[in-house]
Amino acid sequence: MVQIPVYVFTGFLDSGKTKFIQETLEDPRFNAGERTLLLVFEEGEEEYDFSSYPYKNVYLEVLDQQSVTTKELAALAKKYKAQRVVAELNGMQLVGDIYTRFPEEWAVAQEVMFADSTTFMTYNANMRNLVMDKLVGAQMVVFNRLEPGADTMPFHALARAASRNIDILYDYTDGTTAFDDLQDPLPFDIEAPVIEIKDEDFALWYRDVTEEPEKYQGKTVLFKGQAAMLRRDKKGMFAPGRFVMTCCEADIQFCGIPCVYPQSASVIPRNWYMVKATVSAEKHSLYKGDIGPVLTAISVEPAEPAVPDVATF
Repeated sequence: MVQIPVYVFTGFLDSGKTKFIQETLEDPRFNAGERTLLLVFEEGEEEYDFSSYPYKNVYLEVLDQQSVTTKELAALAKKYKAQRVVAELNGMQLVGDIYTRFPEEWAVAQEVMFADSTTFMTYNANMRNLVMDKLVGAQMVVFNRLEPGADTMPFHALARAASRNIDILYDYTDGTTAFDDLQDPLPFDIEAPVIEIKDEDFALWYRDVTEEPEKYQGKTVLFKGQAAMLRRDKKGMFAPGRFVMTCCEADIQFCGIPCVYPQSASVIPRNWYMVKATVSAEKHSLYKGDIGPVLTAISVEPAEPAVPDVATF
């Protein structure tokens, strides 16, 4: 099966998506004649000008993000013999929902979010679930329309709360740009003989250890979590973890880590335990074929519930 790369651009209305895509398709380094299917799921004030493209193998389709089907998308790719797809998504819709309707051969090559700095914090205050939905999956976020000398820390903090690996670019009104190069220190000592995770730091640690499990290879951790039983590997394993809220109550989910523990039959589901364990980076069914953290328990002791019981970033 020949895969078709998809370049996804997210953000709210009038955030600069169309302008950036227009400039990108004008660049011969990106537009070298590939047959490009340009999908627009949100029509703004800006319009695409095909006359300035170095090659004309760009085919525009305006679609309804809520109702478009996998069959329709596949038919369009076939109609235009698309070698790649550029998609401008509707900011008021969830990104993951449209991804589930991409044809099997479509592979997301890059996801970039655009944010108007003059309105972004208002969106975050009123529609945080939609903001975090886009930040969590993006490889880069561009905060534009910033005045030179503006305080970028609120944007930095919000983007890093969603993803520690996201690249942040600031686009200023004077035409200059700057990458955010701040490195946020972790609130726990990863080089300590035993890495102690405070209750309030569990969500951050869980994201860090699942994103970079190799960094924790052979290290010992101590954290408080609730017990969950695995559907597979029922004998000799359980999954201590916490309920984690990313942006709002609607997205609360249990985040557990598979743990080898010969006495797992004595563990009571949903009870709280203080777990001391070593970490290894390996494949497990919980990670659907990918590598993730797997714990080997040193001790599992009953504990008082964490406060608050739901972890946040």
